[in-house]
Amino acid sequence: MEIKNFGQLIIFGTFIGLFGWTITNHLGLTQLKLKTREDWLLDGTGLTIQGILIPLLQATLVYSLYQHILPVQQGSLKLLLIPTFIISFVLVDYLYYWNHRLLHTKLLWKVHQVHHTVTQMDVLGTSRNTLWTSLLIVYLWIHTLFLYLLADPTGYLLGVSLTSALDLWRHSNLIIPENSWFYQFLSSWLILPQDHAWHHCREIHNYNYGANLKIWDRLHGTCYESKKMPSIIGIPISLNLFQKLLFPFT
Repeated sequence: MEIKNFGQLIIFGTFIGLFGWTITNHLGLTQLKLKTREDWLLDGTGLTIQGILIPLLQATLVYSLYQHILPVQQGSLKLLLIPTFIISFVLVDYLYYWNHRLLHTKLLWKVHQVHHTVTQMDVLGTSRNTLWTSLLIVYLWIHTLFLYLLADPTGYLLGVSLTSALDLWRHSNLIIPENSWFYQFLSSWLILPQDHAWHHCREIHNYNYGANLKIWDRLHGTCYESKKMPSIIGIPISLNLFQKLLFPFT
């Protein structure tokens, strides 16, 4: 329970820190003022679902599902901290890469397109989606499965927390200067905000699918790298607010 609380503190602290930076930064504050009422409703709903409802769903219904279909496997996977962290931060990241690519296929793009309506990179838009899109994200199912199977999920939870914190940062406009040593250190292997901004670019959004690591995009030819930010972010769609929340059930 302590490590779970620590992980939640990492995620919450990252969000508060990034939001605080946004409102104290001239560019970030300007972007917030440009957000429409619809943007605020979409982003607020998405953050509530991802931050509150999904964890509750994982802890109740999904966990109970695994108890029903795997009644004797609970806590049967005995691994040390580092291997469980690698499973969470690396292997699940690869699963998410393909999950994300699937959301960009013709079959599911119309659902995922709502996430790409953000027109500026800010931490509030991290979870913008339809009300039910999180059910299609591998995290809901795979995280609960490993937390059910692992005898000691400490390392796994640390990986989950770090991935979530990086997801918030990746959707923010807190850009590391390209001439800094920190940029040089991170840019070769970690997906940075400027990398993910190109994923949200109107013209070339079929690149940079990974969450944590660049290796998957490089391995499969979907990596797009540029030290600059795209000029236009977000795609225009004709759905109204109600449709964006419930599509296609409208």
